[in-house]
Amino acid sequence: MARATAGALTALAVVLALAGCGSADAESAPSPAAPTVTATPTPVPTPAVDVPIAAATPAPVRDPQPPVRVVAASVDVDVPVVEVGVETGGFMELPVDPAIAGWYRFGSDPASADGNVVISAHVDAPSYPIGPFSRLRDLAAGEVVEVTDAAGSVHRYSVESVTYYPKADLPVDELFARSGTRALVLITCGGAFDPTSGRYADNVVAIATPIP
Repeated sequence: MARATAGALTALAVVLALAGCGSADAESAPSPAAPTVTATPTPVPTPAVDVPIAAATPAPVRDPQPPVRVVAASVDVDVPVVEVGVETGGFMELPVDPAIAGWYRFGSDPASADGNVVISAHVDAPSYPIGPFSRLRDLAAGEVVEVTDAAGSVHRYSVESVTYYPKADLPVDELFARSGTRALVLITCGGAFDPTSGRYADNVVAIATPIP
């Protein structure tokens, strides 16, 4: 299955070195005390990381509305959707049952002002029949996909494209974008099946844009 990768902020620890001062041996005859010199610590450089700087004023918090159902009636797709995150290895989690899709909860939701809503499901799995997302490849441009969110609102999208990507060439940053043009991204597997690895060669990606 395609999995997409996700990013996390790493805390930085700065180690400060403390300098110690020794004392001279005492002379037999007293001598004027030498003036005490306080050493100015050398500033320790802060490690640089590629982390975008957020505005000082926090944006208003908006409760996300997770998708709970996706329907593409033209290809007989009607599946429940659950929230998923990132599994060990940095890949997108997916429900084991191909008849259940996963919404990437670290991305945009259907009510977001921008960014892509990413929903994915296995095409099949051991002990399960072929999943509904196997029919994504049959979607035609202009066909309607409906996503119902947790608040009961139905968001309608028009299919723009269906593309097969070799897994190594999947444009992860583009598909999982959390800013820019709003879109619905549906992902499953396709192409040739490798019985040795138990994986398909490609990802099938359907992209749809919101219907006003």
